[in-house]
Amino acid sequence: MSQGSSATYDLYVVGGGINGAGIAADAAGRGLAVGLCEMNDLASATSSASSKLIHGGLRYLEQGEFRLVREALGEREVLLRKAPHIIRPMRFRLPHNPKLRSAMVIQAGMLLYDRLARRTTLPASETLNSDSATPLRPEFNKLFEYSDAWVDDARLVVLNAMAARQAGAVISTRTQCISAAREQGLWTIRLRNVAEGNERVVYSRALVNAVGPWVSRFYNHQLKETAPKQVRLVQGSHIVVPRLYSGDEAYILQHSDRRIVFVLPYEGRFSLIGTTDLEHETTPETISITQDEVEYLLMVVNNHFLQQLNKDDVVHSFAGIRPLVCANTGPAQKASRDYEFSLDDDQGEAPLLSVFGGKITTYRKLAEAALNKLSPYFCDMRPAWTADTPLPGGDFSSPAELLESFSQHYPWLPEELKQRYCRSYGTLSQQILLYCQQLSDLGQHFGAGLYQREVEYLIEQEWALTAEDILWRRSKLGLHMSSREIKALQEYLQKRTQACIRELIEAEQQ
Repeated sequence: MSQGSSATYDLYVVGGGINGAGIAADAAGRGLAVGLCEMNDLASATSSASSKLIHGGLRYLEQGEFRLVREALGEREVLLRKAPHIIRPMRFRLPHNPKLRSAMVIQAGMLLYDRLARRTTLPASETLNSDSATPLRPEFNKLFEYSDAWVDDARLVVLNAMAARQAGAVISTRTQCISAAREQGLWTIRLRNVAEGNERVVYSRALVNAVGPWVSRFYNHQLKETAPKQVRLVQGSHIVVPRLYSGDEAYILQHSDRRIVFVLPYEGRFSLIGTTDLEHETTPETISITQDEVEYLLMVVNNHFLQQLNKDDVVHSFAGIRPLVCANTGPAQKASRDYEFSLDDDQGEAPLLSVFGGKITTYRKLAEAALNKLSPYFCDMRPAWTADTPLPGGDFSSPAELLESFSQHYPWLPEELKQRYCRSYGTLSQQILLYCQQLSDLGQHFGAGLYQREVEYLIEQEWALTAEDILWRRSKLGLHMSSREIKALQEYLQKRTQACIRELIEAEQQ
């Protein structure tokens, strides 16, 4: 990449969700000069609004999506190795409702799920009989149990961006691509800093459109072209309620409309319930959970669990847009979660690769496939490498051993905080704890175990700027903090920003 007034890259990625970050990391690791821009925060849209699952998609078997399920199950094992700090195994229990699917059909599906998977650490599926300790209503006396995994989705995006940066990529958040055009065998890409409004131009040999729900609109607005295909925008919403049961297992609930709803242990004291499939008719920016979705999720849970919920039990909710590759016909739950590419160039130069669809579980394979598509334009590009390389912070043998190491090196660290650091940052925690000998060395305590040293680390190393970035994407501490505590964090960030501006002004005056 040139170091002149306008940088020239091999590959420029527009979009800081999981697909964009994954492609940037893969490309940078193959030796390409890579840049990435994201108009908001990393993972600020679809990639932080998922059901937090790394899974093959048991229900996709009914739709005949065997290739997608096989690929996703293979990736489940890869990702468990790559990111053991933010991805962990989880057992799922499916209460049997004979009115919807026979036991024989479900058992056959479980067997196929196990056979399609390359399991090295996860146990096989089994059939269980319900007991008196179950949180379910008595009519659900048979359960089918299988393995999948849970993921901190927003942190997965951030760690891929960090991996890209470690390999030399330039990651620009709060930076919007306002136009892109082919000129003399290169892409001329005009960028705008969202906060300050100033613009700059960069150049790139190739361009990747990985803006998720905006993928088709990118053609119209930024490229001034007609999109080769459209995506179907489907809203998926989730609610968070106080913990419904004490076990570590998750539940997958069937409903009479043939949809399924997950109930997952979430952030210690809560349960996460989702998701819905609602056609989204407006722009991706205008999204929020509807009252009908809340009532639907509560109804499905109340049909299965002894503990009954009402709207007052909902402590948090979020909604995201899934860009699905399919025609706008048929139920949204039956639409494919697979991905497709569109690739075009100008007489063999300045290729444009656009990503349509995809799911978080297969992001790494999608990135690998994207670079394979672009390989004819980069003859010196190194081979695929991401399958066997841990993401930042994931270079440890097991969570138990990492926790034990923390206990030895930081005996003063409270147990709950130690566990959160291990499962959020892994070995990156050492950067937060550097030179700390006691709890007071972590600085100001904002509440819920969030200390000044962690805030500074997130700003300096993980592109966090706002309280929302810190409390809802880099962590989920917003669930645990009071409005007074959140306000204290906001005031700290504001004073910090003002101090940085003063320093810049003083530096310019000298």
